[in-house]
Amino acid sequence: MRLGELAPPPGAKKNTKRLGRGSASGQGMTAGRGTKGQKSRSGGGVPPWFEGGQMPLQRRAPKRGFTNIFKKEFSVINVEDLSNFPAGSELGPPDFVGVGLVRKVRDGIKLLANGDITQSITVRVHKASASAIAKIEAAGGKVELIPPKAPR
Repeated sequence: MRLGELAPPPGAKKNTKRLGRGSASGQGMTAGRGTKGQKSRSGGGVPPWFEGGQMPLQRRAPKRGFTNIFKKEFSVINVEDLSNFPAGSELGPPDFVGVGLVRKVRDGIKLLANGDITQSITVRVHKASASAIAKIEAAGGKVELIPPKAPR
């Protein structure tokens, strides 16, 4: 069997019903949509979640809690992420975005203590956990805290 000889099994391909092609076809004039009304118009109809004007489910359901619009969102990096950089390097937010450690700086970058590091590096971040600072300083490095980003 060759690629050019491939064919679908008999009965697998069926032509679609051709609507609105004259009265002799049996599906002319209103093309099976009935007469008048929202569903007979082109582009007409209601979405699947529409409940006929009844109060919709998402509005009937009880709501809980709230979203704090002033919440700070920090992008997180871990100490183990810094082990790929050469010793003596000085790293800041543009470097982390450049190598793909963080996608977006958001309200700042926070350094957490997951993993270990052996080389001494200088890290500039907006926030850092105490244990992350201890790990980097134990390796001979330094953590500099930079002021937070301006509000969005």
